[in-house]
Amino acid sequence: MQTRTSPLSPDIWLHDLFASKAVQQGEVIRRTKRDIERFVGMETFLSEINRRGFQVAENAGQLIIFCNRA
Repeated sequence: MQTRTSPLSPDIWLHDLFASKAVQQGEVIRRTKRDIERFVGMETFLSEINRRGFQVAENAGQLIIFCNRA
């Protein structure tokens, strides 16, 4: 069971994340693992990462997302 504290739905949160300029330009972004688990859920997040062909790495509670298919 996840506890959400965001007024945004998981779908809107993901849309906002992946609509950012950095993502559109294939750059690297980061988000805290805690926020992803709280607002979207890790399974849903990783499914979307895989669907887009992106890579993700975790370090010290941060998820680093490589927003390209390289």
